[in-house]
Amino acid sequence: MSDFPQAESRMLIDGRLAEATDGRSYANINPATEEVIGQVADATAADMDRAIGAARRAFDETKWSTDLELRSRCLRQLQAALESHKEELRPQVIAEAGVPLQLTYAVQQDSAIQDMSWDIECAESFEWERELGVHEFFGIKSRRRVLHEAVGVAGLVTPWNFPLMLNLSKLVPALMAGCTAVLKVAPDTPWCGTYLGRLIAEETDLPAGVLNIITSEDPAEVGDLLTGDPRVDLISFTGSTAVGKHIMARCAPTLKRVFLELGGKSAQIFLDDSNIEHVAGPSGASICIHGGQGCAITTRMLLPRSRYDEGVERLKEAFEKVAYGDPTDVANSQGPQINAKQRDRILAYIEKGKQEGARCLVGGGPATQFEKGYFVQPTLFVDVDPDATIAQEEIFGPVLAVIPFEDDDDAVRIANNSKYGLSGAVQSGSLDRAMGVAKRIRTGTLSVNGGMWFAPDTPFGGYKESGIGREHGLEGFREYVQTKAIGYPAE
Repeated sequence: MSDFPQAESRMLIDGRLAEATDGRSYANINPATEEVIGQVADATAADMDRAIGAARRAFDETKWSTDLELRSRCLRQLQAALESHKEELRPQVIAEAGVPLQLTYAVQQDSAIQDMSWDIECAESFEWERELGVHEFFGIKSRRRVLHEAVGVAGLVTPWNFPLMLNLSKLVPALMAGCTAVLKVAPDTPWCGTYLGRLIAEETDLPAGVLNIITSEDPAEVGDLLTGDPRVDLISFTGSTAVGKHIMARCAPTLKRVFLELGGKSAQIFLDDSNIEHVAGPSGASICIHGGQGCAITTRMLLPRSRYDEGVERLKEAFEKVAYGDPTDVANSQGPQINAKQRDRILAYIEKGKQEGARCLVGGGPATQFEKGYFVQPTLFVDVDPDATIAQEEIFGPVLAVIPFEDDDDAVRIANNSKYGLSGAVQSGSLDRAMGVAKRIRTGTLSVNGGMWFAPDTPFGGYKESGIGREHGLEGFREYVQTKAIGYPAE
């Protein structure tokens, strides 16, 4: 713990920093060194019950849901505190998540703090009420008013791959909408939640119970309590499709509103008139950033048969140059996998790819040059069958599957040959042609000719088994808002 004196081991429950009820804790492990870097509270069922009760009480008995000025002030205070302490937070994010240093200056930390402004301002400018005018029904003339109100108590469940960003992506719009919340953070990245709890307790006016932050070594032990509790009105979850289905089933008996941002197996298509010689290599190797631990990463690359060999050669060159290793070294874009279980899961998929006949051109095993750490070699598979396991299942590692196609229709067919529909990309020398293909791909987000869709005002989510609902943007804010219609006499 001496290397991280600012780290916070306690949870936030009902406005207070709290140890687990029975005093138990668990080890926070650095995936790059396999060393214990600190301890964190390991919540009990009683702790989750207290957190839900505090959130329920804060919603039902305080002015939080109706006082927009208070909400704005508190969230701006949190943003200012994060900005002030970001250099204390940065090494914690790197150490517990294995995040490469260079990524913390973007989506993993700094830009996530800056993007809080959009959600705050969205709530401040949101049309909370509107008049519909006079309507006559059964001879009665009435005026109608539409009101938007907070859903209630939100259960926010976040993953380990982009922990700070996703914690903020959920709690800021939820709180600005007037909800109260219980944030259950991923077991592998607890400090990205507990540090927020300390800043909230010490540097904001957030009323007790409005936000509660729970850490637990076993995600199901307290997670099932949160998703099944009738006092909770909404669950917002980011993670695997399998867990998302389980959560949806848990929410069904109480008909909770559910937002699910789940897995992906996104395809990047290079049409035959695209700039394959210069773009395919770096685009394909970008899968290795943060160890491929991103749901929207394009993990399948589709190359036209007429230029297939050229594209494969460029990819081979790029994969052989991927800088990976110590995440504190700014030169490295790929760090470790989050834990041994994930590393072994990825290695099993690599072996499956080999067994099913795909050609492993680069990598294909553990990174044995490091004495410690859960590292996997940047791995390039070519000549992959579109129905192969590594082309169909989410691996969540630095593994690219390259698939040949005949023409535009064939590329669209292969891209849509997936139970997922989260993201994708299309490259062409013609913007109109690329847009035409993009519109036929059934995914929630797409990059065309290198354009970037990610921004705080861009709705993010997927089709099919990639999820339900949207995060970010106006659509994401509305996930936390209910609609009420009131009729009253016109005269």
